[in-house]
Amino acid sequence: MQRRRLIKLGAGSLGLTIAGVPLELLAQDRKGGTLNVLVQPEPPGLMMGIVQNGPTQLIAGNIYEGLLRYDEKLDPQPQLATSWTASADGKTYTFKLKPNVKWHDGKPFTSADVAFSVDVFLRKTHARLRGNLEAVESIKALDPLTVEFKLKYPFGPFLGMFENGTMPMVPRHLYEGTDFLSNPNNARPVGTGPYRFKEWAKGSYILIEANPDYHVANLPLIEKVYYHVIPDAAARAAAFESGKVDIAPGGSVEYFDVQRLAKLPGVAVTTKGWEFFSPHSWLWINHRKAPMDNVKFRQAVMHAIDREAMAKIAWYGYAKPATGPFNSAIKYHSDKVRQYPRDLAKAKQLLAESGYKGETLRLLPLPYGESWQRQAEIVRQGLTQAGIKIEMVATDVAGWNQRLNEWDYDLAFTYVYQYGDPALGVARNYTSTNIAKGSPFNNVEGYSNPRVDALFAAGARSADPASRQKAYLEVQQLLLEEVPVAWLHEINFPTLYRSRVKNPISSGIGLNDGISRAWLG
Repeated sequence: MQRRRLIKLGAGSLGLTIAGVPLELLAQDRKGGTLNVLVQPEPPGLMMGIVQNGPTQLIAGNIYEGLLRYDEKLDPQPQLATSWTASADGKTYTFKLKPNVKWHDGKPFTSADVAFSVDVFLRKTHARLRGNLEAVESIKALDPLTVEFKLKYPFGPFLGMFENGTMPMVPRHLYEGTDFLSNPNNARPVGTGPYRFKEWAKGSYILIEANPDYHVANLPLIEKVYYHVIPDAAARAAAFESGKVDIAPGGSVEYFDVQRLAKLPGVAVTTKGWEFFSPHSWLWINHRKAPMDNVKFRQAVMHAIDREAMAKIAWYGYAKPATGPFNSAIKYHSDKVRQYPRDLAKAKQLLAESGYKGETLRLLPLPYGESWQRQAEIVRQGLTQAGIKIEMVATDVAGWNQRLNEWDYDLAFTYVYQYGDPALGVARNYTSTNIAKGSPFNNVEGYSNPRVDALFAAGARSADPASRQKAYLEVQQLLLEEVPVAWLHEINFPTLYRSRVKNPISSGIGLNDGISRAWLG
């Protein structure tokens, strides 16, 4: 007993951890309790191999897992894979899998699941990943705990593709030979993660419970997690203020409420946990019709928008104006590009040169709350002052998705994740091969430039940082000249949480995979 106690005290004093959790805490057996979290809006589904929007990833990221997870510096860390090696030519990667991992239904997780998930399931269902898998020639299960990826060519960001939202592992025994989109397991997701799906009361809450067979010893620490669906923004703020909920993830509470709620006793706020995503907002501009097909019109839009005002008024300082297509937090960002300060005189001049005839254009706001509505009003005002006639078209989340999927818009708000590397999260929005109906997050604007396609390909296919930097600098400069979309902001989503919730953020994707490592003080 004395020796055991001495080991525990020594580990605690040295700050030693397992999976980011202090050994001293594990020794105290602080497991248990219930955590209440806001989710906004209610996700359309939880099968993360099919649905990849933010609310889905927030919840299902604790049900499903990838081979790797990433720290705040975006360095890969072991998860379902314990180690990995790369060949000298950068074209073969071999992963060793963790032994004794089980799916939530008790079946073993093996390399056959990896090969099926990536090469069969996700190639069909995951539009963003599908583009990056063009670099992958084959995926082979060499033995039950070894999987080999052979690439057609070196792919610089390859090791950045394995987080749970990009490459979630899917149970082969439940999906092989079925219609993936209609499989009944989509409604009751089965993963390997620290939490198991328990219940979904539509319009009210989603409940996940601790996985007793989780492959990381002593995790998760919190027994139950309720994700509360509260459509009204004021009611969400009141739920946090009253103590009904413990965590308000970024974007779930209006920014004017964040300022007030953060000052309450026993409340903390952080913008950490978004490093991998680097949220970037812009206006889609539909190139398929006039006047949006004219580059001078698009440049006029850029000069008409007051980004500084939006950052201060709509986002209360939790955003900064974007300088172009690359978020400043991702690799190879450069500010050596054309600038578009607000200049109404310049906007009017470009508008006249574009041949704009005064037709009314439809502006589709993002239906994610009051902050987005305020942003839409500021953009409408700026465009109107420049001489562009605007009609605001209100819709819900499903309607927004459908209109963008079908290209039924003139101008539309969005924000996207950029996943740490331009090959993973930027190229998809500007390369011509990603012009396809059915996704609100690909090349929705219909922009096409063979040189841009070639530069993105060159940047992706090189393992040399200097060569990648050169390609991505030129592509940024080209895009800033041609303005395929109107870039708005880099968003710094603030997460509010009770101070009694310890360690809520432990990776570069924050709450999306970190709940298991949090505990209640």
